[in-house]
Amino acid sequence: MALGAGAARPAAQGLVEATVERIGDHGDGIAETPQGRLYIPFTVPGDRVRARLLRAKGDGFAAECMALVAGGPGRQEPPCAHFGRCGGCSLQHLADDAYAVWKRERLQRALGRAGFSDTAPVPLVPSLPGTRRRARFAVRRLRGQNVVAGFNVRDGHTVVDVQACPVLAPQIIAVLAPLRQVMTELLAPGQATEVTATLFTGGLDVLLDWPVAPGHSALERLARFAAEANVARLSWRRSGAVVTEPVVQQGQVGALFAGRFVAVPPAGFLQATEAGEAALVAAVRHGLGSAPTVADLFCGSGTFTFPLCAVGACVHAVDTDAASVAALATAARGLPHLSTAVRDLMRRPLLPAELDRFDAVVLDPPRAGAQAQVTELARSRLPLVVYVSCNPASFARDARILREGGFALRTVTPVDQFLWSEHLELVAVFGR
Repeated sequence: MALGAGAARPAAQGLVEATVERIGDHGDGIAETPQGRLYIPFTVPGDRVRARLLRAKGDGFAAECMALVAGGPGRQEPPCAHFGRCGGCSLQHLADDAYAVWKRERLQRALGRAGFSDTAPVPLVPSLPGTRRRARFAVRRLRGQNVVAGFNVRDGHTVVDVQACPVLAPQIIAVLAPLRQVMTELLAPGQATEVTATLFTGGLDVLLDWPVAPGHSALERLARFAAEANVARLSWRRSGAVVTEPVVQQGQVGALFAGRFVAVPPAGFLQATEAGEAALVAAVRHGLGSAPTVADLFCGSGTFTFPLCAVGACVHAVDTDAASVAALATAARGLPHLSTAVRDLMRRPLLPAELDRFDAVVLDPPRAGAQAQVTELARSRLPLVVYVSCNPASFARDARILREGGFALRTVTPVDQFLWSEHLELVAVFGR
């Protein structure tokens, strides 16, 4: 059986025998051959494979492993039956030690691109199976009554009907069966939707991206689904929209940040794992030291804001999302040294005159990074920046800007919140 089933395939071609030399930044094995560079998923360094060329990819070709001639060291049996088809994981076949080494090496390559090749990351903070507390599922009703719910295949839109997942918290997996049942009643054949499930303090939060506004009977059926599936909060929004509408809520739903309960809104941000969040908070606190005034940019609902307030810092928290900032402000009542603002930091970054009021900045931007804001940080007189990133590629670009602005990289802490994937979180401390 071919590895990487489900990938698009061009006209039939002969097989290429190749030896995998390394794993690239996107988790594919890389082999150099007379035909060119091959990117072969689900392989490890030292694998000798027969591969079929699929299509051009960057500086080489995407390829599919058709036969494993000889396995390299560092290979293990994947723990999930869906691996190789489900697009959720790309590295379950890599043994734990080799996996940790690869993640650190990926960060090291990003640091090299930013001009910090002499800075070595501290050891990787690992992630445990069964602890991821948020997921976004694709749901589609096929012909008849069959509904599939899970993740898309790698490089495609076919939905893998996930029955079990070693990455996700059990409470999230448990909602899929009742979700399939309710969707057989509410989706028309061929219709699809996306469902976000997040395990908050207070229970499971489910958000439906709905193609059309649900009618009264559909809302009643969704309310019964929430009760049957033990969903604490159920909301919906039109596909592609931002504003959410409530269906039902049972009790308080939100997050605890440094002992403060925050009623995080539907679709509000929460770090992927509880242990990962704790590691990030610890690294941010350590990096900031005793800085008395801090701007917390891309603050969300207060993941770092409240822990910083708890150690005595005066914090100004800023984010684009008004609902998240409102939740933070409500939870912050009674804290005298915390202020908030809603501002699009991508289009209207804080300028040097505003930044120079602070002793330090912590920023936790989305995957695209924060190029506009980092450019202003480099122009400011700010002495200390702590950058939390979930994308080594955009981090490398932004770190290069900080270096050109006179910042030195002091420490980097990699945090593996995205188990068995190519993604990597990190906390970098810059000073000057």
